[in-house]
Amino acid sequence: MPSLSPTEILTIAGLIAGLIAFVMILTANRVTGNALLAAMLSAGFAAFTGVQIWQDGIVMFWTNHSVNLTGVQVWWDLVITVMVALFFVAPRARKQGMNVPLWGLFVACTASIGLLAMIARLFWLEQAAADVAAAKAPDTKAAAKQATDPAV
Repeated sequence: MPSLSPTEILTIAGLIAGLIAFVMILTANRVTGNALLAAMLSAGFAAFTGVQIWQDGIVMFWTNHSVNLTGVQVWWDLVITVMVALFFVAPRARKQGMNVPLWGLFVACTASIGLLAMIARLFWLEQAAADVAAAKAPDTKAAAKQATDPAV
């Protein structure tokens, strides 16, 4: 059996990680995302991108996406996917008071890196808002017991 190159191993690892994420997203019952996980993914992918730029240069992004129709298709797929994600994230971000035009510019310039960072911030703000709302909400069990038991 021929050995795999490092780039083939990274491609397979990405596929496996994507499949695991796919199953977890479809089976989880989460209301709010994980800010720490999104931030770690953003930072990790930014580091990986930094290595790629250091090794191959920034021009390779252009070369990779413009050399043939496959590269163009991958480019369009990336642009469409990031814009669809931004379409769904932007209203929630506005609701949390985030500067959507500035975050959008960051996403447009860095694709998944900026999108993951934006999502990490959004998840953090949503969780903080949920925590504040929970702290302000009256204790419904105690209130119900007090309403039914005059001795309380």
